[in-house]
Amino acid sequence: MERTEIVSVFQKKIFGLALTIGAASFIMAQQKVNISGNVKDANGGVGYASITFKNQQNSQLSDAALADVDGNYKIDLAPGNYDVSIEAVDYKKFTQTIRVEKAGAISPFVIVSDGKANLNNTTDIQGVVITATSTKPYKVELDKKTYDPSQDIVSKGGNLQDVLSNVPSVSVDTDGTVSMRGNSNIRFLINGKPSSLLGIDDGADALKSIPADQIEKIEVITNPSSKYEASGTAGILNIILKKSSKMGFNGSVEGTLGYLPNTRLNTSLSWKKGSWTYYLNGGGSYNRNKSTNNSTYNYLLDPVRLSNNASIFTDQRGKNKSENKNYNVNSGFVVDLSEKSSLNASVMFRTFENEGTETIDTYDRIVRKDIDADDYPDVPYTILDKNSLRVNESIRNNNSFQADLGFDQKIGDKGQLLSLATSYQTNKSDSSGPIDQTSIVSDGTSESVVNNILNNSKNTTFLAKADYELPIGENSKLEAGARFDLNNNDYSYFVNQSTNDSPFEILERFTSDTRYDEKISAVYSQFRSKIGNFGYQLGLRMENTNIDVSFKSMENAELVEVPKNYTGFFPSAFFSYNLDKSNQILLNYSRRINRPRSWFLIPFMSFGNDRSLFLGNPDLNPTYENSFELGYSLSKSKIVFNPTLYLKKSQDEVNFYQYDALDTNGNTVLYRMPVNAGSETNYGLDLNATYDPFKWLRIMGNVDLFGYDNSGSYKDFSYEGNGFSSRLRLTTTFRPDKKTSLQIQGFYRGSEKTASVDRHSMYSINFGATRTILDGNGTLAFNIQDIFNTRARENTTYAPSYSQYQYMQWNPRQFSISFTYRFKQGEKIEQPKKKKDINANSSGGDDMPPM
Repeated sequence: MERTEIVSVFQKKIFGLALTIGAASFIMAQQKVNISGNVKDANGGVGYASITFKNQQNSQLSDAALADVDGNYKIDLAPGNYDVSIEAVDYKKFTQTIRVEKAGAISPFVIVSDGKANLNNTTDIQGVVITATSTKPYKVELDKKTYDPSQDIVSKGGNLQDVLSNVPSVSVDTDGTVSMRGNSNIRFLINGKPSSLLGIDDGADALKSIPADQIEKIEVITNPSSKYEASGTAGILNIILKKSSKMGFNGSVEGTLGYLPNTRLNTSLSWKKGSWTYYLNGGGSYNRNKSTNNSTYNYLLDPVRLSNNASIFTDQRGKNKSENKNYNVNSGFVVDLSEKSSLNASVMFRTFENEGTETIDTYDRIVRKDIDADDYPDVPYTILDKNSLRVNESIRNNNSFQADLGFDQKIGDKGQLLSLATSYQTNKSDSSGPIDQTSIVSDGTSESVVNNILNNSKNTTFLAKADYELPIGENSKLEAGARFDLNNNDYSYFVNQSTNDSPFEILERFTSDTRYDEKISAVYSQFRSKIGNFGYQLGLRMENTNIDVSFKSMENAELVEVPKNYTGFFPSAFFSYNLDKSNQILLNYSRRINRPRSWFLIPFMSFGNDRSLFLGNPDLNPTYENSFELGYSLSKSKIVFNPTLYLKKSQDEVNFYQYDALDTNGNTVLYRMPVNAGSETNYGLDLNATYDPFKWLRIMGNVDLFGYDNSGSYKDFSYEGNGFSSRLRLTTTFRPDKKTSLQIQGFYRGSEKTASVDRHSMYSINFGATRTILDGNGTLAFNIQDIFNTRARENTTYAPSYSQYQYMQWNPRQFSISFTYRFKQGEKIEQPKKKKDINANSSGGDDMPPM
């Protein structure tokens, strides 16, 4: 099916769904009458009280209302008998039965702060809890930190990558690489599970496919407990997408226009009635990217290999322009089958298209002596110049599908819970395009080379898990579970070549087929409890990994198989001590694993830049890491202060072995291969703070002061790097009036020297502004990314045979304006928590899906 047909069908389905929901709402509205009332105490109206009307005959006719600041409310109800539940802050929960017969006002509900009210049959409400919008964008909990992006003005109208650029303890490099405390080995989850929404091998492109407007919150788990999967030595980033819990039909639409250009249209629809909740999020975007990548190489050991005593200097100037089109939809439902059981299901679709042109201009200068320098010291060097122009035109397509099914069952009346979940995901990527390179040498000779590249990959993932919770007394809980992951990846790579208009020939060493099968079986158990102000959680996880890699190239037709099977134990320990309601000390430990990425194990080279080639290593083994953290949390009305000392020690660290060699045309080519070489130690202070000195001013800062020590050796190269560096982010938000917000954000990353790379410092400044319009239903937002156009990466790489300087700017300065409209806003309600998290502080509890 053509893309235009897909878009047409997508648009028709959204329109049809909206029309159907709207028609159903209209029909039901004809059967209802308008009711008004008031909630008050002895002193007058009680603002923002929650009033829930539960129909005794038909739960589908139930609804809820939220009182205004004076305690007044209005609601449309069908005639019948209702159990009215009321809740307000600092007031006792209670219910009353009423009869609705016709439109008009009903008697006010009078409540008092001591829990007594002149309502008949007053009891505790069991069904509804009003949750107000958090005033803090950053919360510290026992085993994670939660970030609310809704208050990020600089990322309005953007995508997940833009949001992550603002998350404390997280940084995004100029090429889209995401890292936590300097470590890029992050495990990404969507709603607590791996997701095809992020694609396969897509990197930054996948992060751009998720609109910022669809993100509810981001959980930053720097030291995961044993109930979470053990992969990801940097930790876990769990992206929670929005699922509206408001009664009735609700929705929002967001549109964005920006420079390069950048256009985006997204919609979020939900319908909650009785025990059913339906939701639909979807949209599309179009944007252009423009990057710069310049390199300077100095090859030091070429005199040994060349027939003439010589050295080579190479200068490359690269530019990349691309167009991206993205469409995605996420739809599902949640239904309460009974008071103790619920079922949820969802599906996701995503398509991504990229058309790009990369131009690389290479200038080689070969300096050589045609005679013995010792015999003729006065003879100067002779210079041979060679210019190459390389144009790579590529088309990439990615299609993803995911289906999830979950079931929750409460057992007994003491808080036991059994949760079952399964997920099926497929992801297919195709890329193709010609590479045209013309070389001209100063002696007058020239050469024209054309390559065609076809690269196909397909991933299928199946996940099944079960989790069980058993409360023990008032302060303890036992958790246990099991999980199975099955991942199948198929890679196909084809390259042919034509030189000076000769017939095309297949390049056998680049043409290959690979099958990657991975099975991970896991079980875990953990126990948490609290003794006075002291809380603890101890856990152990066991994971068995079974990997089979089979590959075959045209150069070597024999099928090669590499089996890998290993079992690891991953303990975790968390301790907390509450000094008082606002102060808490946290100490934790966990063991993690970094499994080699599938394409890291494939021993075939990718044909992109013919002067710089990457090849995998089938002998690569996983990296294990021990992680320790000591933190302090202060949370008061005007300030949140969270410093954390951390130490991470890894074994069998993966470094990149780099070497150079001459190709058949005499050009020097750089080769890069991952290897297990040595160990790495990281330590530092990660400090996050939010300060609200005035109602109109908020200051949010993140400072990461860290040291590192990387040492090891592989063949002729030693990996030694140590030092101290920093990352800083400061965000200041002003509110000149109730409807306007202005935000300025600055970011700085200090210089850093690793085992083989000297990385230069970098800084950038962003600006954003929002204005609420249309009686609060609309929001206008404007932002500028990288005001001074300084966000670029510079580094120098050293190897035994060469040195390389590289400058890269992923995108120049950008700006955008967006408009969001919200309609039919209902009252947000959430089911009460099963039991207060005995180890969480007052800022929140553990609501991430386990395993």
